[in-house]
Amino acid sequence: MSIIEKAASRIDQQRQAANSAATGKPEQAAVQADLQAQQIQHPIIELPAHVPAPAPAAEPATSAHAMPEAPAAPARSAPRKVELDLARMRELGLVTAAGGRTSLLEEFRIIKRPLLKRAFEERGPKANPSNLIMITSSLPGEGKTYCSINLAMSIAMELDHTVLLVDADVARPSVLRTLGLPAHRGLMDCLIDDKLDLSDVLLRTNVDTLAILPAGTSTPRATELLASSTMTQMLHELANRYPDRIIIFDSPPLLLTSESRVLASHMGQIVVVVEAQTTTQHAVKEALHKLEGFDNVNLIYNKTRDIPGIEETYDYHYG
Repeated sequence: MSIIEKAASRIDQQRQAANSAATGKPEQAAVQADLQAQQIQHPIIELPAHVPAPAPAAEPATSAHAMPEAPAAPARSAPRKVELDLARMRELGLVTAAGGRTSLLEEFRIIKRPLLKRAFEERGPKANPSNLIMITSSLPGEGKTYCSINLAMSIAMELDHTVLLVDADVARPSVLRTLGLPAHRGLMDCLIDDKLDLSDVLLRTNVDTLAILPAGTSTPRATELLASSTMTQMLHELANRYPDRIIIFDSPPLLLTSESRVLASHMGQIVVVVEAQTTTQHAVKEALHKLEGFDNVNLIYNKTRDIPGIEETYDYHYG
């Protein structure tokens, strides 16, 4: 059975079993992973964690014939730090380390494990780095940002990994807003201005193993910028500088923008969030058709409910 047929069958089963059930809010809903990833391999990495020290001042010339020293390269600004309101995040139903052992925490522990395993597997010479993981959906409102944040927070709890959460939904960025943070420069600004370095826009957080790259300034040239050689070089830098970093991209929906397809072409793993009992089979089929040719597609069923008569609430399938 193909991935499209499996997705359509699962959605139809849930809709028939709960045709009158109201859709739960993301913060109250269970999250179900139907990870149907085919094999992908990996390398892993991190962003600038420190700022080069400025070069020491040149000594005065001791002779009239002394050659002048070349000017020192300007030092990069230190990454800014933002404070995540962890108590507020818990109230919103988001994963936090201090939130205790909840069903949501356990669900994302299950969801992340195969993604982490693939992220560090050996990959072919032409394969995309599997530590680049894109979270998307068919349409807005299915919970992709909610899942992106929770997956990033769950990975940040790992002892051997760090995580960078990238808001790549450049038309409707929502990562910072969901976290209660003000807008900042970010991804688009680096692609537009070659004088900007990632360290200039990277946000460190009070969760030591989590950093955030905002979407940045909105631009009508987003698709072209994401398809540019500058973006390719940036992703290579992200994926290969450090050996412990997972990069999560909160992507635009597949059926509304061209950016998501372009972004998918760079990714090592793709996760499609499906809103249970709401997203139509047609929408899921159309979204998955846009990902034809990618053998690394996973599904997360979001906002599922315990339905009487259905014993298996959570199904995890690995291709």
